[in-house]
Amino acid sequence: MSKNKKTSSEGIKKRGILETIWRYRVLELMCLPAVLFFFMFSYMPMPGIYVAFVKYNYRKGIFGSKFIGLDNFKFLAESGKLFDLTKNTILYNLAFIILGNFLAILVAILLNEMRSKMFKKVSQTLMFLPYFISQVLVGLLVYSLLNYDTGFINEILVALGKAKWQPYSNPSVWPVIIVLIHLWQQTGYNSVVYFAAICGIDAEIIEAAKVDGANAFQRIRYIILPSLKPTIVILLLFALGGIVRGNFGLFWNVIGSNSVLYPTTDIIETFVYRATMSDFNFSTASAVGFYQSLVGFVIVMLANLAVKKIDPDYSLF
Repeated sequence: MSKNKKTSSEGIKKRGILETIWRYRVLELMCLPAVLFFFMFSYMPMPGIYVAFVKYNYRKGIFGSKFIGLDNFKFLAESGKLFDLTKNTILYNLAFIILGNFLAILVAILLNEMRSKMFKKVSQTLMFLPYFISQVLVGLLVYSLLNYDTGFINEILVALGKAKWQPYSNPSVWPVIIVLIHLWQQTGYNSVVYFAAICGIDAEIIEAAKVDGANAFQRIRYIILPSLKPTIVILLLFALGGIVRGNFGLFWNVIGSNSVLYPTTDIIETFVYRATMSDFNFSTASAVGFYQSLVGFVIVMLANLAVKKIDPDYSLF
């Protein structure tokens, strides 16, 4: 009797699952391209992580190459630069995450408070444009501004009777410069998510607050910011997953191979690129990528655990 009940309950569950799949078939078809994208480019290449544990041989392929264990991971450890590279990468990303999200939220709120639709659209477009500029062009733009001999800034300083500025021989100024470049290029794009979240707030709540006499700052503090909290937490958790991955295009095109600036600008990606391009050791590059993914995974899990303890509703899982 119990077996028949169990079989019937399983059959009901299966029918319920199939009915749910059929009911939401349109939404599932809409999600299918994204599912295929992540499956093909995120999950199918995962067996390639084996490259990090072998001495890669082009003729024998990945799984035919000699297994050498953790020898590839000794590359960064024995270089003596692992701590400095990791520190630079994490500190830059922390600055990008904290300042970037703060400015993105601020810009989204300011755009929402604008009354002129035309001015709002023009402002949003102008802030969005830097995101589409190639990192190569950004590097050329920065060089044309900061070049010692013919840079725009030094031309102004000479015209004012001041001494020329030499940023390319001063490592201490570049953290500020790189952070400013990143914020200039990414803030407009990052603000789109927060602006969309603000637009999703029930307009009746805001109108009721206006009727009750709440000014703009009170509406922002008590309605908009609390409504943005779930979006902020989720985006921060996702950003923490890549905190050990640097923006290679930005650093390489702006700094290049200027060894004078390495103490404050060298990150894991640029160091590995220089090392691997000299001997084409792709196993080492794969090992470093695995190291970055592992550290990022641990950070996300710890951050999600902290969020879950504070407020379970805002955790990823």
